[in-house]
Amino acid sequence: MMLSMMGLVGGLVLLIVLTIRGMNLFIAAPLCALVVALTNGMSVFIGDINFVETYMGGFSGFIAAWFFMFLLGALFGKFMEDSGAADSVSRWIIQRIGYKQAVLAVVLACAILTYGGVSVFVVAFSVYPMAVSLFKDANLPRRFIPAAMAFGSVTFTMTSAGSPEIQNWIPIKYLGTSPFAAWEVSLVVAIFMAVLGYWWLAKMIRKAIANGEEFEARITDPEIRERDYPHPLTGIIPLLVVLCISFFLHEALAQLALIVALGGGVLTLLIINRAHFHNLQAAINTGTTGALVAIGNTAAVVGFGAIAKNTEAFQQTVTLMTQIPGNELIGAAIAISVIAGLTGSASGGQAIALPLLAPHYLDQGVQPEQLHRIVSISSGALDSLPHNGYVVTTIRAICHETHKAAYGAVAALTVVVPVIGLALAIGLFSVF
Repeated sequence: MMLSMMGLVGGLVLLIVLTIRGMNLFIAAPLCALVVALTNGMSVFIGDINFVETYMGGFSGFIAAWFFMFLLGALFGKFMEDSGAADSVSRWIIQRIGYKQAVLAVVLACAILTYGGVSVFVVAFSVYPMAVSLFKDANLPRRFIPAAMAFGSVTFTMTSAGSPEIQNWIPIKYLGTSPFAAWEVSLVVAIFMAVLGYWWLAKMIRKAIANGEEFEARITDPEIRERDYPHPLTGIIPLLVVLCISFFLHEALAQLALIVALGGGVLTLLIINRAHFHNLQAAINTGTTGALVAIGNTAAVVGFGAIAKNTEAFQQTVTLMTQIPGNELIGAAIAISVIAGLTGSASGGQAIALPLLAPHYLDQGVQPEQLHRIVSISSGALDSLPHNGYVVTTIRAICHETHKAAYGAVAALTVVVPVIGLALAIGLFSVF
């Protein structure tokens, strides 16, 4: 048991370290999974439970379940970007708020695009050039750009009721709920996290400015190319189409409604923004490639989780969590948080945890709607540890920052704030 636990923890720590150092997840995840497998006496090639089949079972299972959602989500986001619709929405927000409210403008732009169904990765790529411009004009330290974007994307929008992001849809399959499960509590928690997070972000930036920090321009800074932008409504309408279709079809189609909703959004963009596409073929190719990379990175970590799930240490840990005395929702929240942290993925953590945990808690009489919301919110907390794919991509690949400079603020807003929001949700469910 001791060796099993050491292998599990060691494999996770190694995964975090390798990811921070920039190693590709397609290599890092199976390598660390192999460490976990060997320290747990799992055969590499033969036997009922072996490394290759178990890892690839987790990897391929996730892709089989969520490929079309990722593909259509990536195409939707890329079409929003290439047609200028995403930029148009963002610019409209900025014009209404004013350049002096640079941080708020970045947060709102990310929040609206995320809640409209655009993949958080695409949102980050889309908003970053304007974020740099805004922070430059306001002379704000650029190391807070990843935190502002992450806060708007993954803190109070991604896991909220009604969100078309898959982190709010995966529980439907296991709990028989809807994407609007426990919307009353979700709304209160989302508002709370938005207010707390924004206050904290503003406070961190003010402190940095007081210490003499200011914006530092770089040669690599993106230039916002001048183009004929479409009307902001051509960006808003596709977002509304996604939200409306998911709302009207979720009862009939459950999670499959997301495919129809995102497909409807893609078609709407093609119809109303046809004249504004910069390079449609390139957008299709880039969007498809982006979808494969995004789902592949997540699936690679889910494969790691599939190996971890078959270890004695993991089974013991889950058993302990499900036996936590008192409110069952607390046990569920801790279990989901730990597994999402282990895998570095909210969606991956849910996919691994729910088949194990959903039947257990439903049998104990936990209301499915409450469990859905707790699962969704808790998956979006510890998943944002340094090895999370979105965190790595946003900090390093998009914003060209280091974890040392940027991750502290990101962690405050995407780990600490959701944990506090999660505690509030459990409290509200306990009272009401």
